[in-house]
Amino acid sequence: MKSVFVYCEITEEGNVAEVSLELLSKGRKLANELSTNLETVLIGHQLDGIPALIFPYGVDVVHLADHPELFPYRTLPHAAVIIDLFEREQPEVALFGATSVGRDLAPRISSAMQCGLTADCTSLEIGDHLESKTQREFKNLLYQIRPAFGGNIIATIINPETRPQMATVREGVMKQEIVDKNYSGKIKKIDLSTILKDEYFAVRILDRHIEQNKINIKSAQVIVAGGYGVGSSENFKMLFELAEVLGGEVGATRAAVDAGFVEHERQIGQTGVTVRPKLYIACGISGAVQHRAGMDQSAKIISINTDPNAPINAIADYTIIGSVSEIVPKMIKYYKANSK
Repeated sequence: MKSVFVYCEITEEGNVAEVSLELLSKGRKLANELSTNLETVLIGHQLDGIPALIFPYGVDVVHLADHPELFPYRTLPHAAVIIDLFEREQPEVALFGATSVGRDLAPRISSAMQCGLTADCTSLEIGDHLESKTQREFKNLLYQIRPAFGGNIIATIINPETRPQMATVREGVMKQEIVDKNYSGKIKKIDLSTILKDEYFAVRILDRHIEQNKINIKSAQVIVAGGYGVGSSENFKMLFELAEVLGGEVGATRAAVDAGFVEHERQIGQTGVTVRPKLYIACGISGAVQHRAGMDQSAKIISINTDPNAPINAIADYTIIGSVSEIVPKMIKYYKANSK
């Protein structure tokens, strides 16, 4: 069985993207099931310190492409490096983050390798498949699982005939875990002299303006989220106050964002961010599957809703039946009175 490969995306600050570390953790588990190696490819400049940071995630081999022209990211040279590497190494599985970079890069690799690609996966598993017409049996396939048809069904997709089996995975859906802080692997430097050609640098970067995201909802340990049932942007101020006293952040459903109650950066769900806080307080949220896909891994979920049959209540640890405008002010009052 050939290796499981993870593309490690390098951020603007020169660090490994969070989604790549999450994929390394999942890739290690997949590699164990397949009894094979976990390998990764690093592309950029001045990457000498990065391999030591990712080896603890169970990485066996780091393929290193270090060149001044490879940072910041440009599609053609990065694609050329990975296509050449995959043609030589013939990986069994290749995983990319479902970021702007991953969504740009992975389809080009898939097209060049003439293999399948599943976008925005929320789960990855190893399993078998029996083809009903021919009765052909395929062993140890990658089950690429993602919501489909607007989140109304969960689709399991396989690529039995082609390799590598490729998928992009959403940030936050995989748990980031270090295997062994002393884990050690090999570094293989990629010879770029025959790979990088002048035509790959037809696009030149003349100037760049980077604006940092001011809202870091993904890392919040406490999230107070509001849905369309909150009613207005004015009512959302209660949620901001509750989040402040709890030391958390405010999130929202797509319906609340579309209604203009809060900014898009706070959207949680299938078309927003995926979060795993210790406490998730769902205020006026019905609990459509699209929203639950982005928060159902929260450690504790409290639902505040006037509808006792709301779908969110099925996954909530505690359900408060009542109006958000009545319950939230009481929570703020009693928390302030009883907190140190």
